Amino acid sequence: MPDYPGRVILGIDTSLGSAVAVVEPDGVIRAQTVSADPRGHAEMIGTLIERALAEASIGPSDVTHVAAGMGPGPFTGLRVGIAAARTFALGRAVPVVPVVSHDAVALELLLHDALTGGYEDAADEPFAVVTDARRREFAYTLYRGLDADGLPVRLAEPALVPRDDLDAVLADAGAVRRDADRIPAAMLALAASRALAAGRTIGPADALYLRSPDVTLPHAPKRVGVPVLREPAGGAPRSIGDGERDEA
Repeated sequence: MPDYPGRVILGIDTSLGSAVAVVEPDGVIRAQTVSADPRGHAEMIGTLIERALAEASIGPSDVTHVAAGMGPGPFTGLRVGIAAARTFALGRAVPVVPVVSHDAVALELLLHDALTGGYEDAADEPFAVVTDARRREFAYTLYRGLDADGLPVRLAEPALVPRDDLDAVLADAGAVRRDADRIPAAMLALAASRALAAGRTIGPADALYLRSPDVTLPHAPKRVGVPVLREPAGGAPRSIGDGERDEA
């Protein structure tokens, strides 16, 4: 089993599909496992964690921090990943590092630009990470470049917008649209590593659901009168319902 000096970070995100990664503090990706199923989070997340640890040739006790993707994302899926991250961390007595899920996408885009020589052109150009929020809405977050700690500069916090209004909103902000259909767990873990090195907190303590869960409380049951039987003198029993008063 390899000996990884320093931090070994397990990244977990279920805001879009399910993704798990193991990353060293220098950014080396030791493992990354993904499921694109947008609804099978609870069934997949445990398996993905096991696969990632096995692929990285480490055990749970080697993990020093857990990076949790905090959304934005749908209530049902997002809470599965956060619960898994917290449960794993609690069982190993290691810290959870919350990260905005869109930060992982932004970091991947900016690092790609840096590797391909396009970062200088893109560094000052605002862009929006956009994900499907369902109910004919998009979730988006505005960014511009990397800061001195190597983390994406967030120009505005994640927000919801109707699908038909997104392009106009981004045009007003002067931002380029960058759609994402997955959250790279490795970049989530790398963002957590850079935040830890800088002594910063970059994610919220609570999940970014952005809207209430899709739950409707049941109505109070309708009162139904229970027939009461009485036996009048000299006659057969008859029932008394809601529409008839008992004059006895």
